[in-house]
Formats: sequence, structure tokens, C-alpha cells
Amino acid sequence: MESYTPTFIIFSGKTKPLTSIRKTLIRALLYIAVINDAYAELTTEQEAAKTRGVTLYNQYKATSATPFLSIAAEAGDHEAQYYLGESLRRKNHYMNPEARKWYEASAAQGDLYAMIQLGRSEKDLCQISNDCPSDQKQPIEWLNQAQHLAKPKAEQGDAEAMFIMYQLTIDQGWLEKSANAGDAVAQYWMAIGEQEGNGVFLLPWKRSESITKWLKASSEGGYPKAMMAYVAVLYKEGDMEGVRHWLEEAAKTGDQNAVSTYGAYLTHTPDKVGYPLDLVKGYGLVSLLKELDGGGSARDYLEVKLPEIEEKMTPEQISKANEFAKKWKLTHPPLSFFPEKLSH
Repeated sequence: MESYTPTFIIFSGKTKPLTSIRKTLIRALLYIAVINDAYAELTTEQEAAKTRGVTLYNQYKATSATPFLSIAAEAGDHEAQYYLGESLRRKNHYMNPEARKWYEASAAQGDLYAMIQLGRSEKDLCQISNDCPSDQKQPIEWLNQAQHLAKPKAEQGDAEAMFIMYQLTIDQGWLEKSANAGDAVAQYWMAIGEQEGNGVFLLPWKRSESITKWLKASSEGGYPKAMMAYVAVLYKEGDMEGVRHWLEEAAKTGDQNAVSTYGAYLTHTPDKVGYPLDLVKGYGLVSLLKELDGGGSARDYLEVKLPEIEEKMTPEQISKANEFAKKWKLTHPPLSFFPEKLSH
């Protein structure tokens, strides 16, 4: 077998292998294509594919999400490109070339989340095999670029940019600024941080008051995880009216934990917060978890919970419950685990 000897040419006074030049040209062409498509609007079909892909991703079905996200990603949608990169990375448990390609396409359009994930890529396949392209940006370069873009927005009062600055710097000051500016996710993490001991409070109940304040604000901002945490606080305080209100509101967002809990309490399996018995609605809600196809611990829960509720019901009630479930799906967001957008 003949040994392979790369062909070299002179380029800008430096010697580079021809294969490297080809890679550089291909990357440049891809970048130009992405920029040209940056502001292209998705067709109805492409938008539907993106929505379906993100829904599946949020249900921990990264493999199933990939073909749907690919449709919108190839059409130039930076958010679909980001979630496609996420799906491919999570499926393979490392940053493989295909995942990196889509993160870079998204980052080329200014997507800060994509830049951060590229900057956090500790498990990059090319680093493991020691064959990363010479022109590939280093992680720190991506993080610096993200900070360069986010900081001016944050200084102008953009709440999400402030939260991104917190992600980039782990500076608690940015998190608090974002929370005070109204970012619901930042408000939730302020509460979680204070629960874990962050912040200085001279009086113990002041810490509890602050945690409750942040969870309430985040819940009012529509963040499902905060709603469920707020429900736990209200339950501990004995505010059953508040518990019933916020558990129902969380269920309306599609949070799978809220939907299953709300359904169980409506059917009094168990009766813990004082909802009037409603077997039809409760069974219908719990049955919705079937669409998670075993995501998380949903299957184990259903195998126990549905038979327990069915014992209280007539066949007619079960039929009505199934009809209720169909109507709920048409009028409410799909079930979701609501994973953090910047996953690890």
C-alpha cells in the first residue's frame, strides 16, 4: 500500500496542506449560506416541523426530534439549529462533528446559547481523536464572543442578556440584576440559590420571605418549575387555596409533573389539597402521560396510578375521560419536562 503524502501549497506566506485549504473553503461557503438564510422566514410546514422537534426534545426524545429539527435547521432557523445541535450532542454524549456544525451555524447568526455550548464543549470528539481542524475556534474564543455580544445588551437593561452574563461569569450580581429586571428563570434560580444558603440574612425568616418572593414572581412570570416549587412552599405554609390555584396553573403549562399531580389530586388518589372529586378530568389528565412513552418515570407511574383511578370509575366515565384528554391536548401546550435551555 502506498503511503499518503499530503500536497502542500503556499498560502499567505505560510505552508498549509491542501486538505486544510479545502476545509477552510467549505467552512466559508457554509458560513455564507447561513448568513444568506439568517433572516429567511420558515414556511408553514417548516415552522410545524420546528415546533414538533422542540416538543419532542423537551420530552427527552432527542432521537425522535432530530428529523423534525433538521427541516427547520436546514432552512436557516438559528433556534432549530441550536436544538438540533443539542439533540445530536445529547444523543452521542459528546460534541461530535455534526452537532458542532449546527451549533456553529446557529452561533454564526448570533445565537448566544450556541456560543456558550461551543465554549463549554469539554467532550469534543475531535479532541479525543486529536484531529481538530486547525481553524476551529477554541472554547474560550466562543465564550469571549458570547460575552462581547451579551454584555452591551445586559448593560442596557436586557434581562435575558443579564442572565446569560451570569451563565458566562457565574457572577451572582448578574443573576440578581436579571431577576430584578423580571427574568422568570433568573428569579427561580435566585430562590434556589437562597434555599441552598446564598445571600446574607440577619433574621432566618427574612430568607424564607425572600425565597417566597422570588418563587411568586417567577410563577407570575410563567415559569413552570417555579410554580411547582411555589406550590411546595404554600403547602408547607398551609395555604391550600394558593396550592390549588398554582398547581392548576402549572398543569396548564404542560409541566408533566404538575399534570400528573393535579390529575391525582382531582381523583383523590390521594386527596391532599381539597379539590372537589372529578374522576373524569383527573383520569383524563393522568392518561396524557402515555405520550411520554416511558420518558422519565412516567411509565412506572401510569402502571400504578391509572388502575387505581379506574377502580372508582364506570366505563362511561372512562370514555368521557378519554374525550376530555383529547380536548385538553387541543387547547393546551404539549407535555414537557422543561429542561434547562443550556443543558450539560
